[in-house]
Amino acid sequence: MKLHRILALLARHLYLYRRSLPRIMEIFYWPFLDLVIWGFITTYLARYQTQIPGFVTFFLGSLILWDILFRAQQGITISFLEELWARNLMNLFASPLKPSEFLAATMAMSIFKVTCVSIVMTLCALLFYSYNVFMIGLWLIPFVLNLVLTGWVIGVFTTSLIMRFGQEAEVLAWSMVFLFQPISCVFYPMDVLPGWLKPVAWANPAAHIFEGMRAVLGGEGDPSMSLAWAVGLNGLLLVAAVGWFYRTFAYCKDQGLLVRIGE
Repeated sequence: MKLHRILALLARHLYLYRRSLPRIMEIFYWPFLDLVIWGFITTYLARYQTQIPGFVTFFLGSLILWDILFRAQQGITISFLEELWARNLMNLFASPLKPSEFLAATMAMSIFKVTCVSIVMTLCALLFYSYNVFMIGLWLIPFVLNLVLTGWVIGVFTTSLIMRFGQEAEVLAWSMVFLFQPISCVFYPMDVLPGWLKPVAWANPAAHIFEGMRAVLGGEGDPSMSLAWAVGLNGLLLVAAVGWFYRTFAYCKDQGLLVRIGE
């Protein structure tokens, strides 16, 4: 075993971080998210521990709904990465395939993933914890549909970033969605957030869905207002994300980046 060879390989990996902001951010990204999310959960439990009826119900329901959003996003970004890794992007877009058709196919793939994962998680929750997600009632349908839309917004935006910045941005396919988790209020209400962060969470459609879910499970009333906010925000953000995708695609095509992407 030679020290100089070990140091040489170590230096190579360190040099990769000098020119890669995504790699540098990844070092701090997950510890920061863990601290923020579990910090808010701890604050929630400490502040409302005597007022939380059946917090297991809240947590399991939130987990299942969050995974629906996550799989909706993954259906788009991973489908794009599959084409990228196969060096097939140029072949696809040299064909008559339109960007809108590509997005439609990835969205359909995300629906397939959401359906499969939802069935598995629902059955496992029922089998292992006697938890029935359908206790949410008919409100579950608009909740799920809106979370799928939010996943599409994040997925399309992330795909645009990967298309524009290439291999260095591939890590965003897994990490971007979790950037939204603290402000989605998945496991705690929006009231737990510090004042400066609440307006940011308010602009996130997922936060309204999880607030509505807690209102239904806690018997606090009609979540229609939360759903209305979620639908409106999802509509605006999805139009913006698709518009950004088209603009990025046109730029990459003009600059010849579609040929070099993934190299």
